[in-house]
Amino acid sequence: MAPRVLISDSLSPTAVQIFKDRGVEVDYQPNLGKDKEKLAEIIGNYDGLAIRSATKVTAKLLEKATRLKVVGRAGIGVDNVEIPAATAKGIIVMNTPFGNSITTAEHAIALMFALAREIPAADASTQAGKWEKNKFMGVEITAKTLGVIGCGNIGGIVADRAVGLKMRVIAFDPFLSPERAIEIGVEKVELEELLRRADFITLHTPLTEKTRNILSAEAIAKCKKGVRIINCARGGLVDEVALRAALDSGHVAGAAFDVFVEEPATTNPLFGHPNVVCTPHLGASTTEAQENVALQVAEQMADYLVKGAVSNALNMPSITAEEAPRLTPFVKLAEMIGSFAGQLTDTDITGIRLEYEGDVATMNTRALTAAALTGVLKPQLETVNMVSAPAVAKERGLGVEEVRREEQGTFDSVFRLTVKTAKQERSVAGTVFADGKPRIVEIKGIQMDAEFQPSMLYVTNKDKPGFIGRLGTLLGDAGINIATFALGRQAAGEDAIALVAIDGAVDADLLDKVQALPNVVQAKRLRF
Repeated sequence: MAPRVLISDSLSPTAVQIFKDRGVEVDYQPNLGKDKEKLAEIIGNYDGLAIRSATKVTAKLLEKATRLKVVGRAGIGVDNVEIPAATAKGIIVMNTPFGNSITTAEHAIALMFALAREIPAADASTQAGKWEKNKFMGVEITAKTLGVIGCGNIGGIVADRAVGLKMRVIAFDPFLSPERAIEIGVEKVELEELLRRADFITLHTPLTEKTRNILSAEAIAKCKKGVRIINCARGGLVDEVALRAALDSGHVAGAAFDVFVEEPATTNPLFGHPNVVCTPHLGASTTEAQENVALQVAEQMADYLVKGAVSNALNMPSITAEEAPRLTPFVKLAEMIGSFAGQLTDTDITGIRLEYEGDVATMNTRALTAAALTGVLKPQLETVNMVSAPAVAKERGLGVEEVRREEQGTFDSVFRLTVKTAKQERSVAGTVFADGKPRIVEIKGIQMDAEFQPSMLYVTNKDKPGFIGRLGTLLGDAGINIATFALGRQAAGEDAIALVAIDGAVDADLLDKVQALPNVVQAKRLRF
C-alpha cells in the first residue's frame, strides 16, 4: 500500500507533485491545520504530515496519529511541534534548515539600508503631503564597520553581501575558524571588540541560554555611540527595554527589528520611537523561500517514506536498522562526551580530535562523529542535530580530525574527544560497559570512573587536604544532595578533578561559592 501524506497548511503545488511523482498519495487540505478537532479526527489515516506554522502538532494530536511516521516542517522553526512527544511515539520530525537563508539575509541588508536612510519615516512624511527634505539626514553604508554576531549560514551570506557593499565586516562567532573568516572576507573578533568598533550590528545566532540578551544593557553601553542595531534572527537576543533606553538617550542612533520577544507583537518597548523600523517577522517571506522550503520538505519526506532515507531530522540519528543495536549505546556515549566538552569550553574552538580505540574503531564512526559534534555544538546552537552538526562544523571552518586504532587497551572500546582552543587542549574519554550505560573514564589525562547523570558539578582543584569536606559541607548547607562523587588526580598534591552528580541544580550564587573555595581552579555546572 502506498504511503499517505496529509498537507494541512498552505504548500506549493510543486511540492504536491513531488509526492505524487514519488508514489506517495497526497491529501492537500491547506486550511485544516487551523481546525484542531477535524485534524485530530483524520490524522490516524496518514503516514506523513507536512506542515508550516499554522498546524500545532501537540502530544494530544499525536495520540490519535496511530500510523504517523514522519512530520515535515517546511521552514526552520519547529516551535509548533512537540518533539519529545513525537520522539516517544517513534515519529521523525524533519525541518528545512537552509531554505530561508538568502531571504533572511537579504531582509537584514534591506533593514540596514532602511535604517541608514530613514526610508520608512521619509516615505510616511512624503505621502502625508510634507516635503521635509532636510529632516531626513541619513548615513552612508560604504566604509562603515558592520559587526556580525553569529557568522553561520545566514550571517555568512550577510557578511558576503556587506563586503560587496564595500563595508568593513567584523564577526563574533565562537565556531568561526580564522581560515573560514579569511575565506568569506571578515575579521574575526571577540564580542567586546565588535561592540566597540561596529557602526552597524546585525544578529544571526540562535536563541540559547548563552545568547539570550547577548546585547544586554551592559553590552549596549559598550557599543560605539551612534551604533545602529538590526535583528532578523530571534526575539530575545537583545534586551528590548535596555535598547529603548539607549535609543531615548541617543547612545544608539537607530534599530531595525523583524523579530520580538513576544510575537505577534502588538505592543513592544521599541514601538513608537522615531528611529526604529519594525517588520512583522518577514525574514522568510519571499516567494522563492516559500517555494524552496516546500520542495525540500516534500523531497525529504518522500525519501523517508519510500526509501527509508533520513535527512534534516531533529530527533533521529542517521543509523541503519542493521547497525542500531550495536551502535546506539556508542552514539549516546559520543553525544554525551561531546556535550561534556562543549559545556566546559568558553573560548573559541579551533579544532576537534576524535579518537576511536578498540572495537568501536570498526563501527560506523561517521554516525558517532556526528553525535559527538552535536554534543559539542548544542550548548551554543540548540537546534543542531546529528544530521546538521557536520555541516554546521564545516560551515564554521571547524577542523575535525578522526583517529582509529583497533588495538584494545584497558577497555574493549574507548572514545576520546579533544577540544582545541587558542589557549589549551582538553580531552574527555569514555566507554560503554556491559550494562549499555556510557561512562567517563578519563578527563584531561586523569583516570576517572563516573556515570553521566542529569545534573552534575565539575570542579578542578589542587589536591590539598580538606577540599572534599569543604565542598560536601557547602552543598549540604545549600540543601543539595550528592548522588555520586567521582575523584581523580595526576599525583599527590597536583591537579585533581571532582565530578559530582547531584539531585536538583546548582544556581549561580552557589557556583560562585564553590569557585571561591580554597584551591579550586574551575567550577562548572553540567546538564545531560
